[in-house]
Amino acid sequence: MALRVVLDTNVVFEGLTKQTGVCGLIIDAWRAGLLTVCVSNALLNEYDDVLSRKLSAWRYAEVIAVLDELLDEATHFVRIYYTWRPMSSDPGDEHVIDCAMNANARLITSNVRDFQGASNRLGLQVLTPIEFVKLLATIE
Repeated sequence: MALRVVLDTNVVFEGLTKQTGVCGLIIDAWRAGLLTVCVSNALLNEYDDVLSRKLSAWRYAEVIAVLDELLDEATHFVRIYYTWRPMSSDPGDEHVIDCAMNANARLITSNVRDFQGASNRLGLQVLTPIEFVKLLATIE
């Protein structure tokens, strides 16, 4: 059974643009069907916004095509029925917490600090990319 995760935008950006390293391994695991990536409309909009602002037009077109392909495969679209706000020291991260909690999924982020409140108060499992890859390696 594939692991249910929410990938913070920093993981998606690094994984799609650098392709090597631990975030690239997470994207490869997504592509291989080892993960079910859970996304909400707000999170998809953030992915698109960050990629379109930080990449050149031709690079954005390449990367968004790969992301669209991934979204068509092993992705679960999450409806946000309930919000737990405020839970983050960064109000811009609240929609990520809402997605993970509504999906009953782990959150993978390079920025663990902003999600400590949700981890401590809600029991949200927050992992760094390297922690998640180590976990993934132990699953048969």
